[in-house]
Amino acid sequence: MPLGDSITYGSTTNNGGYRVKLFADAIADSKHITFVGSQSDGPATVSGVAFPPNNEGHPGWTVAQVAGISTTTNALKDSPPIVLLHIGTNDMTQKLSGTANQLGQLIDTIVAALPNSLLVVAQIIPIGYMESTVVTYNTAVAAAAQQRASQGKHVLLVDMNTGFPTTNGYASDNLHPNDATGYPWMGDKWYAVIKSYLH
Repeated sequence: MPLGDSITYGSTTNNGGYRVKLFADAIADSKHITFVGSQSDGPATVSGVAFPPNNEGHPGWTVAQVAGISTTTNALKDSPPIVLLHIGTNDMTQKLSGTANQLGQLIDTIVAALPNSLLVVAQIIPIGYMESTVVTYNTAVAAAAQQRASQGKHVLLVDMNTGFPTTNGYASDNLHPNDATGYPWMGDKWYAVIKSYLH
């Protein structure tokens, strides 16, 4: 289950975002993957295969808003075996406080609801005009994920910040990735982390 904000949904083009390349990578490796969620966005087919457009990407949402749907009666009702979480960008741009603590609580909520599932938590992609704020947040994201992992929770960290193609990877708003470079880069990063869990 892809979970997050507009970057998960696939804005600005609304053509599937990173989920397209993630799906294509799995198909190329003959791995089985589908996406679940209440939102729907993406192309009809990818790599000649019907593309599953479902996701829980909610444009404009913050960590607190995602936490509000992260229950077994709402977003987690399908008990997805893998959850991909990229959230916090809107908290940064809105200069909200306490985001790191809220993220830690969100991780705990998802882990408690889905104790046998894998939660992959992303350090968010760069925001060029507030680099230091993002670095501080991403440091806290890593600490939160690693703390839970050290407690034996099924939590992995993926770094969506280091190496992001900042010169040619953004849409015209310089905030969202583009379909040509930025989103495919993210898809590859997600796939590298979860491919050993697919079959």
